[in-house]
Amino acid sequence: MSLLLNIIWILLGGAWMAFGWLVAAVIMAITIVGIPWARAAVNIALYTLMPFGYTAVARDRHTGEEDIGTGFLGAMGNIIWLVFAGWWLALGHVITAVMLAVTIIGIPFAWAHLKLAGIALWPIGKTIVPKDQTMPAHRA
Repeated sequence: MSLLLNIIWILLGGAWMAFGWLVAAVIMAITIVGIPWARAAVNIALYTLMPFGYTAVARDRHTGEEDIGTGFLGAMGNIIWLVFAGWWLALGHVITAVMLAVTIIGIPFAWAHLKLAGIALWPIGKTIVPKDQTMPAHRA
């Protein structure tokens, strides 16, 4: 079922928004200092192509350990991302969601675009995992 939903998704805005994520990644990579953001943008571009069956979770909750992207530096990175790329990617997802929500059949896809809009605003410190792996890691 996820495969069918992902195919329909690609046709109903997934490809267009994944392209937007890749444009953001290229722009960030060109700046050299933006390479960490470019890596995150490529990961989310792949998620944007196939969101059904996967979910974005906080990396520290998933692994049970904090890292550079989940603490203070991750928050600063997200603020920089928000200013330079996050707002326009989120806007693209919201506009696509509104267009899809006009039809009843497009509502589930609109909802997925809204979830991606939230990720577009604050992507650093997130990881994409299959839905069946969303349980938090246990600390020893």
